[in-house]
Amino acid sequence: MKIASLIARYLLGLMFTVFGLNGFFHFIPQPPPANPLALQFFGAVAMSHFADFFFAVQLIAGLLLLSGFFVPLALTLLAAELYNILAFHLTLSPGIAPALVAVVLWLLVFSQYRASFRGILAAKPE
Repeated sequence: MKIASLIARYLLGLMFTVFGLNGFFHFIPQPPPANPLALQFFGAVAMSHFADFFFAVQLIAGLLLLSGFFVPLALTLLAAELYNILAFHLTLSPGIAPALVAVVLWLLVFSQYRASFRGILAAKPE
């Protein structure tokens, strides 16, 4: 399980590093969404510069995962990112497979670092 978690950490880190960089440099072309509401959402995100924050968090978390430093922090940051990605794909745009792959990778890495989250996952604090 330790090797699977390590491979998952590198794959997840690579995925979010590449897509975080793509948010700034646009080297992977993205087709426009078919849903008009999704197009409106992307317009609002781009105009408000929320996308810059979103992609910066992806890039930082991806680099942390690749480096192996502050992995629990990276997992915490990516949990929020993955929630938003899943919510977007479930409600506004089809094509949820890449998001589900990222969630499975996240869960594999989380399982290796679950002891780091013991305090916040406790039903009653000590």
